[in-house]
Amino acid sequence: MNVCITSKGDSPESAAENRFGRTPFFIVYDDETGDVIETISNASANDASGVGPKVVQMLVSKGVNVVITGQVGGNANKGLEIAGIPTYAFGEAKTVAEAYAAYKAGTLTRIV
Repeated sequence: MNVCITSKGDSPESAAENRFGRTPFFIVYDDETGDVIETISNASANDASGVGPKVVQMLVSKGVNVVITGQVGGNANKGLEIAGIPTYAFGEAKTVAEAYAAYKAGTLTRIV
């Protein structure tokens, strides 16, 4: 299973990003190994509109199974729901690595 976390930077030590569609990066973990398997630069982050659905489509094409973020807008929420991708709020986590650890510990709140 691939777990994707929104990030302000390109590493697990980067701050977790609150904005789903406008996040600069996505850090993807392999949930079986706990290893980062991909860092994705968000090409849609600065688009004028339609960002949420574009990002959802891209994550689906990358095989993402779970998303961890701060907030999800209405169109992205609908897209994640249709795609069957459970989405969690990272809560108190400050970094991507902390958000992933909280997910593994089962302490995150599901938002989609």
